Amino acid sequence: MGTWGTGPFDNDTAADFAHALDEAAFEEREALLRGVLTRTVDATCWLAEGEEAVAAAALIAAQCPGGDPIDTPHGPEKPMPAFPGALRILADEALARVISEEAGPASNWGDPEEWKQWRAGINRLRSVLAPPPPSTPLFDLCP
Repeated sequence: MGTWGTGPFDNDTAADFAHALDEAAFEEREALLRGVLTRTVDATCWLAEGEEAVAAAALIAAQCPGGDPIDTPHGPEKPMPAFPGALRILADEALARVISEEAGPASNWGDPEEWKQWRAGINRLRSVLAPPPPSTPLFDLCP
């Protein structure tokens, strides 16, 4: 079937990753996400786990303020552990790699509208994972 939508779990590879997470022991799920994200960031050629990295980032973003819950029949059915904050940074780095690489999921889109939707979804995840720092004035202009 391949890819059937623009969501993080809307492809066979990500759906298989969700199944692997459900099959893993609860305490092993964080390590599975961390491994996929790390390998994506460190990859030197084809991003073999790009689709899984997007899915992993979506699971992490779901636990962040402003994150969207994973509400798809293709995502994991079992609960995820609470992910440490450091995974947010790793997930954002992996998404930056996925969205910019010609050697990964970004190159899979033939329809420009679907590519725009997919890219908007990635950008939304990135905005939740690495929100801009709050702006603070350098000095107070009021007397």
